[in-house]
Amino acid sequence: MQIPTVGFIYPDHAAEDDYPLAAAVLGARLPVAHIYGTDLHAIPELLDLGSPDKLRHGAELLAPHRPDAIIWACTSGSFVYGPQGAREQVRALSETAGVPASSTSLAFVAAANALDVRRVAIAASYPDEVARLFVEFLADAGIEVVSMSSAGIDTAAEVGTLTPAQVRALAADNDHPDAQALLIPDTAMHTLAVLPELEAALGKTVLTANQVTIWEGLRLAGDNTAAATALGSLFSERRTHVDR
Repeated sequence: MQIPTVGFIYPDHAAEDDYPLAAAVLGARLPVAHIYGTDLHAIPELLDLGSPDKLRHGAELLAPHRPDAIIWACTSGSFVYGPQGAREQVRALSETAGVPASSTSLAFVAAANALDVRRVAIAASYPDEVARLFVEFLADAGIEVVSMSSAGIDTAAEVGTLTPAQVRALAADNDHPDAQALLIPDTAMHTLAVLPELEAALGKTVLTANQVTIWEGLRLAGDNTAAATALGSLFSERRTHVDR
């Protein structure tokens, strides 16, 4: 079986070591290219971070890896453009890279659809103003947010320093009994190593930014490798049938 290669455009540096961790579990090639800008969780800065020029540069950096698919690995830098803008963002990225493309925001929607999740709670690291844009993004896709918390952390670098214990506390403190799943939407947060613990503690699906980003990339690459329960219930079955 051919090993898939999925390229990820990752902003700055915070939790990119989630990707080699997943690559080892999945037996996939998951190269990461970095683009740079301010890491503030603020709307003007996020619009600049996800600009066409920056994503074009990321695609150029990934080209030597000959990826089968490419993902903009940033939630806030995609949903800040709104639903239509996020779709246009990845359409342009796909044209530049010459392969299927998506983003973390769209990956959350695809993952929720694959699991038939319609009601969610959000445990966001962002300031409230930014987190509410994610609520609106999900609502446009028919996903009801029954509760949303915002930790108000200003920078991605700070999010990347959260310990496993702090991530577990964030999840436990911000779940909601009416939610079918808890969403943790920041790719700057280390979450892959604690996913099974989070789902066991909450008794429900937990979808995190780096998890859904990797899942979406493999889906677009047409990967159908074995399940990987270490990466949470989303990976308990390989679902490649969701509409692209």
